[in-house]
Amino acid sequence: MDFSFSPEHEALRDTVRRFCAEHIAPRARQADDSESFPRELFRAWGELGLIGVRYPEADGGSGFDKVSDCIVREEMSRVSQAFASAWSAHSHLAIWPIWRAGTVAQQQRFFAPALAGERVAAFGLSEPDVGSNIRALQTRATKVEGGYRIRGSKLYITNAPIADFITLAARTKPERDAAAISLFLVELPDPAVQIDKLDKEGIRASETGLIHIDDLFVPDECLLGGREGTYPIILECLSENRVGVAANCLGMARGAMAVALDYARTRVVGDRTIGRYQAIAHKLADMAAEIEAAHWMVYHGAWRVDQGTLDAATAARVKLIASETALRVSEQAIRILGGAGIMRDYPVGRFHRDALVYVIGEGTSEIQRNIIARDLEL
Repeated sequence: MDFSFSPEHEALRDTVRRFCAEHIAPRARQADDSESFPRELFRAWGELGLIGVRYPEADGGSGFDKVSDCIVREEMSRVSQAFASAWSAHSHLAIWPIWRAGTVAQQQRFFAPALAGERVAAFGLSEPDVGSNIRALQTRATKVEGGYRIRGSKLYITNAPIADFITLAARTKPERDAAAISLFLVELPDPAVQIDKLDKEGIRASETGLIHIDDLFVPDECLLGGREGTYPIILECLSENRVGVAANCLGMARGAMAVALDYARTRVVGDRTIGRYQAIAHKLADMAAEIEAAHWMVYHGAWRVDQGTLDAATAARVKLIASETALRVSEQAIRILGGAGIMRDYPVGRFHRDALVYVIGEGTSEIQRNIIARDLEL
């Protein structure tokens, strides 16, 4: 078994690391404080090929694999998870279904310009009163002449306030089965779609919205794939994205660890740096061990995606361990820094607030445990 990254993977990591140092790190705190995302970054990501890292060259992408996707996520999240979240919601959740199931016309109209960073996309799935049960979606799409009329609400939708279009999930049949949920491509702005920007404690620079949809007309050509019942595409998208989100969590843990380690090596108390005290050294040792374990789980999950063998339980295990690791490591980083840990001069508080999002978002830790428990056939 070969556990090493290829030269291409290492070159990609260097490229993303340089980009983050030049274009994200100088903006991270200001963007977090102002809760605003610099929209022009999408075009920069597109020009560098980072939006298309996961997609084949024949379809306009960079032709890399899922391991590469996780490398991009890890490196970006080491600097700012909010920026990585905006990238992820656009590059995977919103446009992956179009690549997988869209018509040629839909791929030309939506996927291609989004891949280039010329249009910003959002993925409209979560709803105010539904929780994690996708089949219980209440947003309804009613068939009318020439298209559909859609009514409903979406909540916690990343990129919604800055999006040019939304890949929107809606119920096209009353039954609670796979054939009842469909995806639509909704152009923005539209007078029937009201988007309210939300104030958040975590991933603040990633703009998130509450969406109200009142009698929105969507033409037939904007029904994804020209067919109803694309619920399985949603499940495929979410399962693969759980491995991706785990890479985001790994990046947050590494970012928090780096700050704590640097502080422990330079902060002097008494006659020595605090890292020389066993209480601090043991915290750092535990953090390093947990990060190493999460690292191998994440990249094993990515390898499984590339092999076509990823299952829901494996994705759940990867996401559960990585997200809980990011939460624990970022909390310990705050404790190591002490009073400095709650000052915004240091980013460990931001890492912790952002990590909290991912024991909830993309499937709560409890949902991941449910999936894993079902796989055990108890």
